[in-house]
Amino acid sequence: MKLFRIHITFLLIVIAFTLQNCKSDELAYMDLSGNWSFKIDSLDQGIQEKWFNLSLNDSIKLPGSMPENGKGNAISVKTNWTGNMWNDSLWYTSKEMKKYRQEGNVKVSFWLTPVKDYKGPAWYQKRISIPQSWSGKNINLNLERVHWESILWVDDKKIGMQNSLATAHNYNLGKLSAGQHTISIRVDNRIKSINVGLDAHSISDNTQTNWNGIVGDISLSAVPKLSIGNVKLYPNVSNKTVRVVAQIENATESNQTAELTLQAIEKSESGQALEVLKESIQIEDSKTVEFEYPMGDAPKLWDEFNPNLYDIHLSLNSEKGLDKKVETFGMRDFKADGTVFKINDRPIYLRGTLECAIFPLTGYPPTDVNSWKSIMNTIKAHGLNHMRFHSWCPPEAAFQAADEMGIYIQAEASAWKAGLGDGKPVDTWLYQEGEDIINAYGNHPSFVLMTYGNEPSGKNHKQYLTKYVDHFKAFDNRRLYTSGAGYPYLENMDYYNHRGPRIQGWNENLKSVINAKPPQTEFDWSKFIHKTPMPYVSHEMGQWCVYPNFKEMSKYTGVLKPKNFEIFKESLEENGMLKLADSFLLASGKLQTLCYKADIEAGLRTKGMAGYQLLDLHDFPGQGTALVGVLDAFWDEKGYVSPDEFKSFSGNTVPLARLEKRTFKNSETLTAKIEIAHFSENPMQQVVPKWQLTHTDGSVFSEGELDKTDIPIGNGIQLGTINQSLSSISIAKKLTLTVSVEDFKNSWDVWVYPNQKETIENEASIKIVNKLDTKTISYLQNGGNVLLNITKGDIAPNYGGNIGIGFSSIFWNTSWTKEQKPHTLGILCNPSHPALAHFPTEYHSNWQWWDAMSHSNAIIFDEIPEITPIIRVIDDWFKNRRTTLLFECKVGKGKLIFSAIDLHTNLHNRLEAQQLLYSLKHYMASEAFSPKTAIEISQLKRLLKY
Repeated sequence: MKLFRIHITFLLIVIAFTLQNCKSDELAYMDLSGNWSFKIDSLDQGIQEKWFNLSLNDSIKLPGSMPENGKGNAISVKTNWTGNMWNDSLWYTSKEMKKYRQEGNVKVSFWLTPVKDYKGPAWYQKRISIPQSWSGKNINLNLERVHWESILWVDDKKIGMQNSLATAHNYNLGKLSAGQHTISIRVDNRIKSINVGLDAHSISDNTQTNWNGIVGDISLSAVPKLSIGNVKLYPNVSNKTVRVVAQIENATESNQTAELTLQAIEKSESGQALEVLKESIQIEDSKTVEFEYPMGDAPKLWDEFNPNLYDIHLSLNSEKGLDKKVETFGMRDFKADGTVFKINDRPIYLRGTLECAIFPLTGYPPTDVNSWKSIMNTIKAHGLNHMRFHSWCPPEAAFQAADEMGIYIQAEASAWKAGLGDGKPVDTWLYQEGEDIINAYGNHPSFVLMTYGNEPSGKNHKQYLTKYVDHFKAFDNRRLYTSGAGYPYLENMDYYNHRGPRIQGWNENLKSVINAKPPQTEFDWSKFIHKTPMPYVSHEMGQWCVYPNFKEMSKYTGVLKPKNFEIFKESLEENGMLKLADSFLLASGKLQTLCYKADIEAGLRTKGMAGYQLLDLHDFPGQGTALVGVLDAFWDEKGYVSPDEFKSFSGNTVPLARLEKRTFKNSETLTAKIEIAHFSENPMQQVVPKWQLTHTDGSVFSEGELDKTDIPIGNGIQLGTINQSLSSISIAKKLTLTVSVEDFKNSWDVWVYPNQKETIENEASIKIVNKLDTKTISYLQNGGNVLLNITKGDIAPNYGGNIGIGFSSIFWNTSWTKEQKPHTLGILCNPSHPALAHFPTEYHSNWQWWDAMSHSNAIIFDEIPEITPIIRVIDDWFKNRRTTLLFECKVGKGKLIFSAIDLHTNLHNRLEAQQLLYSLKHYMASEAFSPKTAIEISQLKRLLKY
């Protein structure tokens, strides 16, 4: 009985000690979120007047920004924006924009509009109570994300200043006496001596806005005077260890002895706990200690398919108390091998999108993991495995989400800078910013790529970045480094992030691959890869625009409002086409998707290419309003392409076809060389690729199998050749070629036109001309039927002749690019119109329209709005002009089809033009040709230059 009482007594002591420790742990963290005192310091007098000694008379809720709390200035014409205006400065002088420069109706077209704006210092203040249990401990203030510069006072003592854009502002307050204290934080979001560039997405009104505030975790914590500081973990997959480099912080001012304990535990519900490693250490001043921690015989590796994670638990026990820390890491080896990337010795292909700090509800990035998981679930559903953070670095939660979901991250040190290396303060700051990013987020296995930022320039930028890359390769070898996203090429880089492999580049206009070369799927980017002795990742691929989705406007319930969309919608309504808004969206969206498919497949066809980064999977609402996403700014679908459809040409396994052309005569043989890009977890064994050619109703025209084969990991893997006669087709048809390899399918549309066409009855009743001359006018007025097909260049500039028409969608947007061509977003038509009965088409552009779009002018018919075009052209949303390629009308006693498509020049080499001409003639010779709208000759003549 006595022994039992001893055991009970001992157990009670242990329980009491444990409870006391739990209580101490609980009190070692103090959440400071909630109401803070606040004051705007627009005259910058707060420091001089010692506002840290005053009680501020306004209030604000943190975490949050000034706009979220309704603080700041109303938007006006005089608002001082953070962002280069480029061509958007025309807003200040344009006659069309005059009504949006009026008080009470200020609307800007070039980015989303914040509800409030403020650039300058603002003060945040809170009274805190330090508990007695924190006596003898070091107290830290953590401000997870501050925009931008913070200066901290505790009571009347200045603690310091920090100005990282990417990492927490963490202040060591030292010892604070128990009781009441006042924390005063001055936050300044002006660009001062550190200028990262007005368009850097870390600060720009183009994207997240240049906000003032503090978000994320805002807290105090207390640690023993002997504590664990920064911990870096260096996995070594080959020898199954992780090197632990831990900073031990000694604030005791004397030598100390402590025991450091390490243990890794698999991060899962039934995670295996690995061995405990204990080391006795002697600490004089603060020091760094290193250990090789064994990860067992078979550590689980991290990659996109198996995002296995471990937590390493560190405990430092000394007479000053017990300090604990947990760091998450993954066992992975990410490296460059020739021109490709490998993870754990398996080739990978980066299929990425940008995240440009676009957060319309808050104006700043989320700091919770679930928000980032939602975004990353979306990009994975679309077949992607990579995110580049353009000229900014995301918060901790983004890395944690990427770790758990197997997403590869390229983070950047917050800048988009001209004059880099010119000796300005930003040059030194960027080194500190880069080191802070690595110290804060470097253990995350998802963090595989890094650069200073976006598209650098200046006479000294190459020398500066050469040293910058060397510095960070020596500073931390857990990721790969490049000079800048976009350029320049430096020999000491680990990989090249450049814009070469794109089917439309900056200022290529109509000379780009997609607009200058007839449709085919044979080309690739081997010319770039062969001359680049390192992995090559395509920079900002795509940038294909779509018409605005005005239904999206109701989603903007936060701090950013779509005043730009309001301008575009009002313009469309003024031009009498608001009812066509949804049709414009869907038709242009189909073209946009087609352009992205062509871009991505060219990259996947390129053997040895390392990957691509799209700009963007979702809309970029700044820099002129760049509606380049198949998803909106909220990462939601727009209704014209599903994730599965997109994934079919962007996923980890994609069948590919090399087609010399997309349109055929029925006397020809369709030949397609089939290959595959396969970057899944494992090779495929003994698979039989299958193919089908199907009609538009889904019925099978022909089908077959290719030889059984093994498919390794990689691309450029040949599967065989399809040769299919088309002789059994007697009328114009669209066919779809689908190739399937197990569960992976991809498809391509082709068109077949009869070589010998049926005779058109009454064809002699149609007069086909390419000039509206006196004879033609007389023929029309006397009751003739005329097909007028102009020569490209005949349309008067004011009536469409100055509109740049190409096949593709608009690149980025016409405002920011200063009217780079094309200026249009494809066609919109009624596929069942009898004029198109022999020219198979959908309601939107597809590849058979390339010839027409390449040999035409748009016609602006604003002055004759009663016309209903047979084929519309979807205009740039900044102008919203009524534009057409083909319309019909009555002229005098006659009937006219006016074609802005040239159907006569070099016609024998233009299969699509031949077929379209045949379809139009067939219609005009039929009773169905009965236009209702009458037009005067003078109206027609105004459209022409002659």
